[in-house]
Formats: sequence, structure tokens, C-alpha cells
Amino acid sequence: MEKKTVLITGGSGLVGSRLTDLLLDKGYEVRWLSRKPGKKGEVQIFGWDIQAQTIDEAAFERLHAVIHLAGAGVADKRWSEAYKKEIRDSRIQSTQLLFKYLQKFPVPHFIGASAVGFYGSRGDELLTENSSAGDSFLAKVCIDWEAEMNRITETGSRVAMIRIGIVLSTKGGALPVMDKPVRLAVGAYLGDGKQYMPWIHIEDLCRMFIHLVEHANLTGAFNGGAPEPLSNKDFIKSIAKALGRPFIPAPGPAFALKIVLGEQADMVLMSNRTSAERILSTGFQFQFTDSIAALQDLYKRGI
Repeated sequence: MEKKTVLITGGSGLVGSRLTDLLLDKGYEVRWLSRKPGKKGEVQIFGWDIQAQTIDEAAFERLHAVIHLAGAGVADKRWSEAYKKEIRDSRIQSTQLLFKYLQKFPVPHFIGASAVGFYGSRGDELLTENSSAGDSFLAKVCIDWEAEMNRITETGSRVAMIRIGIVLSTKGGALPVMDKPVRLAVGAYLGDGKQYMPWIHIEDLCRMFIHLVEHANLTGAFNGGAPEPLSNKDFIKSIAKALGRPFIPAPGPAFALKIVLGEQADMVLMSNRTSAERILSTGFQFQFTDSIAALQDLYKRGI
């Protein structure tokens, strides 16, 4: 039987690289879109140029699904006006480019990445996929990004997307930043520490993407966080327990974070108590619902 082929944008990133490994393990053929075409192991890499709005058309041959992860990292740089434009444009323009080519080369399934930033900061409100959007910079980016992805239904693709929370991995993202003070015996939490963190083990997130590829009846947005979001302070306590280190509370005051990070501080102080009920109702099962067990697994395996 012919292998099903999945094309990933952002395939070399933190999530994309782990997702590639899991797809290959399940017998899929995996392709990436990148500015630098070539080959990496079993992965064929096809060229695309978002500025020029071009893609190597060979990338779409015999394609079963597209998983769209590409976008400038929101935590990679301080948010100057120029970088805010890059955060937005990298998502909107890349999605518009995919729409253009999928009109010519239809694909059965399109699975996109969004973010819990869609909701803005909402305190302890339980957020379902039907909750209203926020009005922060990140919320507005997510609103426009999801609108562009939803347009892809016009090409005949079935569209689903994941509003990704805080992805846990030892190889990048938030965890190596958050656990550094704990390793130095300081349990630094952010602001008052009460803001909810919709955390998710990287393998659960990757399995969620695969679940959406494999279940053709699933459409629309799904929250990408574990069933039990924790406050920032409680999550730092979980890191300390997983590392076998003492928890010595040391708050990072909100005003100081805003001085250091500027508008970007809104991202780290944001509270998102997301519900996992919709994805659970589809039969998806999280492997990691306990934060300490998730962290111990990540530290043990180095993933």
C-alpha cells in the first residue's frame, strides 16, 4: 500500500521536528517546505519563498495532508514594531501562499497551528473553543491567522487547527527558560503567579496533530493544552518536584517584567485556563495529564 504523504511548514522547528519523527515512525512519507530545498534523512525538502509567493509545485504531488506550523517565534525577540509586523506577516502571508497553491493542487486535509493567545488574558475563566477572542496584539494575529486558514476550505480541503498552549520540551521553548532558576534553587514565578498556563507535553501535541490528520470528520479549532492547566506558581513547583529541587518562591514582579520585556510581557503574564473537553470528546487520549509526570518524562528522555 502506498504511503500517505504529509507536507509540513516549519518542519525544522521544535514541534515540526518531533512531529516529523512521529509521522515517520507511523509509516508516513514526510516533506517539508523551506527556503533551503534539499534532503534531511528520509525527509524531502521543497523550496518556498513567502516574499515572492512561490512554492515548488512538486511538493504537492500525491499529497494527503498539509500541516502548517510556520511563523516567526513570538518569544524570539523583543517586540519592536518591525518584529510585531514580522510575527503577523509570517503567519498571514505564508497561509495566503498556501491558499494560492491549494487552489491549483487540492489536498484532502489541512491542519493548522494557532495559539491560545487567541483568547487574550482571561483570568480564571474556563475557555472553550467557542469563547470569544481577546483584543491584544497576539489575539488579533490569531484571529486573522485563523481567518486565512478557514479560507482554505474554499479549495475543498477539510480544515482543522490547534490553538497551541505552552509546549514542554527540554530542547527549546519555555521549559529551559522556566527551569533555569529552579536549578539554581530559586523558584521564580512571573507576576503574582496566579495566571493559568495551558501546558502540553510536546509528544501529546504532536499526537494531537496526527489525530486530526487521521480523523477526517474533525474540523475547526481545538485547544492544545493538557486537561489540567496550572497556575504559573504551581507549575514552577512541579518543575522543582520533577528535578528534585527545593521550591524557594521568588516572584518576578509584573512591573519589572514590563520594563524588561515591554509589550512582550503581556505574553508571559497572560492567563489562559483552557478546556480540553472538545479534543477529548473525539476519542483523543493524552498520555500526560499530570505536570510532574510529564516533566519527569521529558527530563528522563531528553526530548
